[in-house]
Amino acid sequence: MAKHKQNEKTPEGKETVEFFKDLDKEALQTERFLEKNSKILVILFVSMVAAVLVYFAYQQFVVAPKNLEATKSYLAAQKNLAEGNNAEALGGKSAANPGFLGTAKEYTNTSVGKLSAYNAGLLKFKEGKYQEAYDLLDQFSSDNEVLMALKYGAMADAQSNLNRNDEALSLLEKAMNASDDPYTKYYFTRKAGTVALALNKKDLAKKYFTSVDEKFKDYDNGMSDAYIEMVKYF
Repeated sequence: MAKHKQNEKTPEGKETVEFFKDLDKEALQTERFLEKNSKILVILFVSMVAAVLVYFAYQQFVVAPKNLEATKSYLAAQKNLAEGNNAEALGGKSAANPGFLGTAKEYTNTSVGKLSAYNAGLLKFKEGKYQEAYDLLDQFSSDNEVLMALKYGAMADAQSNLNRNDEALSLLEKAMNASDDPYTKYYFTRKAGTVALALNKKDLAKKYFTSVDEKFKDYDNGMSDAYIEMVKYF
């Protein structure tokens, strides 16, 4: 039987040679591409670096100082609120005392500004200015689920006082679903039930009260049973 010559390529060897030939071709093509488009690539790279630097400069020299000033205004308003000076806490009448209103207006895009709008909304609600309260509360947003639930609940109260109970019920649905906190869900589910009952939406009211009875007995002390019975006679 004839022996293979030592330099004869096996099928595997041929595949290896072809593989490296392909790699050489790809490397050559890549090199040519880089040579041809080097100016464009440099411009893109410089643009990306510039964008990153602009972002960090904006955060350091614009956002950070704004947050600091907003925090000072907020804390001054909070101090007035703690002392029972609601009008001073609300503020907004002079640059010397921006209060929650001024802070919310001046620092709209900061987290402190949004929290100021929330507090201003609650104070406007106390004054009986429900539309203003609703509009201010609507400016608030947060990653805190419980605070978002409370926002929707307060907005629902404002709508109820404006005789917009259907809108209030929709907002209470949002309040129910905004947070996984069990007491928060219980509170707004029961409240939605009473609003649905006032709107003569018996099936919806029963659904809410049954949900309370099934999921939140520890908080309800049997009150939902009375509400479910009440539905039958409305």
